Amino acid sequence: MATTPLKDLGKSAIAEKGWLKAHQWQLLRRFSQIGIFVLFLLGPLAGVWLINGNLANSTVLGTVPLLDPIVFLQMLAGGISGITLTAVLGALIVTVFYALIGGRVFCSWVCPMNMVTDFARMLRRRLGLKGSAKIKADTRLWMLAAVVLTALATGTLAYELVNPVAIFHRGILFGFGFGWAVVVGIFLFDLLVMKDGWCGHICPMGALYSQIGRMSVVRVRADGRASCDDCMECYEVCPEKQVIPPALKSARGEGPVILSGDCTNCGACIDVCGQEVFSFGLRMPNQVKPGRGKPARKQDKILKAA
Repeated sequence: MATTPLKDLGKSAIAEKGWLKAHQWQLLRRFSQIGIFVLFLLGPLAGVWLINGNLANSTVLGTVPLLDPIVFLQMLAGGISGITLTAVLGALIVTVFYALIGGRVFCSWVCPMNMVTDFARMLRRRLGLKGSAKIKADTRLWMLAAVVLTALATGTLAYELVNPVAIFHRGILFGFGFGWAVVVGIFLFDLLVMKDGWCGHICPMGALYSQIGRMSVVRVRADGRASCDDCMECYEVCPEKQVIPPALKSARGEGPVILSGDCTNCGACIDVCGQEVFSFGLRMPNQVKPGRGKPARKQDKILKAA
């Protein structure tokens, strides 16, 4: 089957499953992202302190500490005072949680910048913008190293001053000010310069969470891959399309589970697939079944050209 035209993207899924089921995971992600913000806002706006703090450092019900691992890394590298048992426990809780459900679940289900970059991707598709700069995906690992080295050199949490996630959160609570420039800049970068540029290639938080979630239990599975009709819609909507071929096409005998830590568990491939090839499941079992999987030549060509 020929690649689905961008203007028809998702139409087959809606026809097969209905609009709600063809958007269920996107809607749930938006509910999660907005709902988390509401929980933070309840304190300063309504005096209901279910969560006190911000996405970098918070306390749940005044008892359970949560500390973003990238902040903790900077604290360690910078030799910053205040690394208490509470800070260690908070970083450990967050790390273990995302290690189990998928590190980059933070990127797609929690991070507010995901709404910005998703909108840029959608608008890019609607406008038919196809050109894209080329930046290697491992650039974000170098960015992560730069964040740690900067903390080491300055003895401060320097990255938090320009971290788009922190800026977005502070902006909602206290007003954006100059922070708008950072958020708008990332939106325009993803829209005009590089598809999925920030989250997929540059963000150091995504780099860290991809490492945390490499052995996670919760995964996207392609158990229905024998039904794949090569429409390529899952590749178009996936922010990390390189993770799909091993599970979908099993060119080298791989099982149906997407094992890459780069997968964000966003569920976009599940929503857009009218053949219901994909679903959420567990890491195991991951055996190859007879007759499952097809050569990935077409997908490989498109990925190389992207």
